[in-house]
Amino acid sequence: MLKLSNLSFGVTDGSSDKEIIRDVSLSIPENRLIVITGPNGGGKSTLAKLIAGIEKPTTGRIEFCGEDITELSVTERAKRGIAFAFQQPVRFKGIRVIDLLRIAAGKQLAVSDACEYLSAVGLCARDYISREVNASLSGGELKRIEIATVLARNAKLTVFDEPEAGIDLWSFQNLIEVFETMQKKVEQRSILIISHQERILNIADEIIVLKDGAVVRQGTKAEVLPSLIGTASAVQMCRGTSAEKGAPSEW
Repeated sequence: MLKLSNLSFGVTDGSSDKEIIRDVSLSIPENRLIVITGPNGGGKSTLAKLIAGIEKPTTGRIEFCGEDITELSVTERAKRGIAFAFQQPVRFKGIRVIDLLRIAAGKQLAVSDACEYLSAVGLCARDYISREVNASLSGGELKRIEIATVLARNAKLTVFDEPEAGIDLWSFQNLIEVFETMQKKVEQRSILIISHQERILNIADEIIVLKDGAVVRQGTKAEVLPSLIGTASAVQMCRGTSAEKGAPSEW
């Protein structure tokens, strides 16, 4: 489905060049929930933005369903079936939740269908369907509404950039359930999650470890997760989220 070949990305920092992604080559097949993890500053979110088209690689090639999409814009990639959920969801003053869901679906979505998407992420449709996507919503509410729009998109590849960031424990537990439900419905589709939360790693089909901009480990959950967790207890309260288990101790 998705293939990255010798992908690199760098920026100019003052008088010097800084390489953030270094010669990354990997494949994301169909019907998989894959988690990219690794220490902070390792390039995870940058890699997600390269896949979505928010950033363009310095060198390398990105293929999606056999097509070279390296130079395509975010919009063109979205049309081909790539959805991206931001670490911090965007607030849209003046746009109602149902309007956002209809934009995501690309059609005049029926109210009953919109309500199903909201219910799937643990929100009472009656309370949210006509609300504006603005500052009156909490971080957890915004996160779940954004995931509802992703469900409405029905994309071939959905990329989540640290979906646990800034949400409370109840929302995090609900988030895990949403991902598990999505995982059961990934026929000819895949989910890619950027995260270092142990509970998200634990539902992965495959785990990719990114460190200093390079892939240092890749394999099934059974192959990779034990070496990440080790015998030490996981770090609590990782990245401001109140999830029960945080990043692997080696981070």
